[in-house]
Amino acid sequence: MADEFELIQHYFSEVGSDRSGSVRLSVGDDCAVIAPPAGYELVVSIDTMVEGTHFPPGTPGDKVASRLLGAALSDLAAMAAVPACFTLALTLPETDNSWLKAFSTRLSELAIQYGVRLVGGDTTRGPLTLSVQVHGWTKPGKALLRRGAQPGDRIFVTGTLGDSRGGLETVLKHIVGEQVPYLQKRFYNPEPRLDTALLVADFATSAIDISDGLLADLNHILQASHVGAMLNPGEMPISQSLYRWVGEKKAREWALSGGEDFELCFTVPLLSEPKLAWVLREHDVAVTCIGQITDTPGIVLAEEGEIWPVEPHGYNHFSDKGFKQ
Repeated sequence: MADEFELIQHYFSEVGSDRSGSVRLSVGDDCAVIAPPAGYELVVSIDTMVEGTHFPPGTPGDKVASRLLGAALSDLAAMAAVPACFTLALTLPETDNSWLKAFSTRLSELAIQYGVRLVGGDTTRGPLTLSVQVHGWTKPGKALLRRGAQPGDRIFVTGTLGDSRGGLETVLKHIVGEQVPYLQKRFYNPEPRLDTALLVADFATSAIDISDGLLADLNHILQASHVGAMLNPGEMPISQSLYRWVGEKKAREWALSGGEDFELCFTVPLLSEPKLAWVLREHDVAVTCIGQITDTPGIVLAEEGEIWPVEPHGYNHFSDKGFKQ
C-alpha cells in the first residue's frame, strides 16, 4: 500500500466545496477546525458501508462513492439540516489506483454538488470498509425529529419507493433489460432530499429517511411519538420502471419493506396540507400522501374497505447475510 499520507494528499486533499464558509482548516492536520455559523446548531451523523454487506464485491469506486455520500447526506435531510462538511474513514485491502481515482473523483463531484467539504479522516489496511461522518447546521430547535407525530397527521413520502430493492435484485441476479439502468441508478446513486426537507420543515411534525424500508422506518416515528399509522397501499408511489418489471404485487411489497430508497417519510397536520401543497407547487420532487397517524399503536393497511395489520419488518444487518450469501 502507498504511504497513507501520500494517498490522502493525492486523492482527498481537495474534495468538495465549503458554501457556508465554516471550514477554517481541513485535510492535512491532526484535526479539522470548523466555525459554526452564528445562531445555528451542529447536526452530526455517521454511516458505514462494508463490501459484501452494503454493495457487491468488485463494485466500481464511483458507484461506491455515490452510495456512500448519498446515504450519509440523507440523514441530514431527515432532520432538515444544511450540509456543511464530512470526514471519511477508509479501510482498503490494497492500493488500487484505478478504483481510488474513480472513487475520489465521484466523491468530489457529489461533494461540490451538495456543497460539502471533506475536512479529514483516516486510512488503514483491511477489508474494504468506508465510514462517512456528515456535519450540518440547523437553527436552534428547528431540527426535524422522529418524535412529534400526532393522531390525524397525514403521512407523506418523497419520490418513489421500492426502486432500490429492484435495482439490488438486478445486480444480484445479473438481470438485463429496459428497466435495469434506471433501477440500478436508484440503488447505486441515492439522491438525498435536502432541498425538499428544507421546504417541508416548517410544516412537518416528524421525519425520518427511508433506509431500512418504509414500514421499519415509519415504525421508528410511531414508537418515538407513541402513535400508530394507517396506510393505503394503493397510494404508494411506484415508478413505471419497477411496475413494468415486477408487477403491482411485488412492487408494492418492495415499496413497503424493500429498503435503501433514501427517500423521506414525514408527517404533517391536516390543516397544514394546503400550505404544504402551495410551497411544493413548483418543486421537482414528488411528494405523496400515503396515510395518516392514528392513536392506536402499530401499523395497519387499509384498502377497498378492508383493514389488516402488518409487522414493520425491514433490513437488519445482523440477521441478513448481505451479498456474501
